[in-house]
Amino acid sequence: MFGDLMGMMGKLKETQQKVEETKKRLETVYIDEESTDQLLKVSISANRRIKSIEIADELMDDKEQLEDYLILTLNKAIEKAGSVHETEIAAVAKEGMPNIPGMDGLFK
Repeated sequence: MFGDLMGMMGKLKETQQKVEETKKRLETVYIDEESTDQLLKVSISANRRIKSIEIADELMDDKEQLEDYLILTLNKAIEKAGSVHETEIAAVAKEGMPNIPGMDGLFK
């Protein structure tokens, strides 16, 4: 029994390390998003950190329009980044989880 417990603890620790490595790798995975008319472009990491924002000169004249563009485009990028992040972390976590009865439905 204790051998199984020690094995599970080791497996959980290994999985935790893999999750941390995956999070670090996701800092280098970028999602690029742009407004439908391509006047605003953003690049964001899969860990949801903004890398860059490009704004067309014509948007600089209308503060309200620029704010709307930023909100819409950043939200789309954040949603995509979140999806990539969650998928990657869930895959690593599921792969490394020990077989614990009743826990198999958590990482689908």
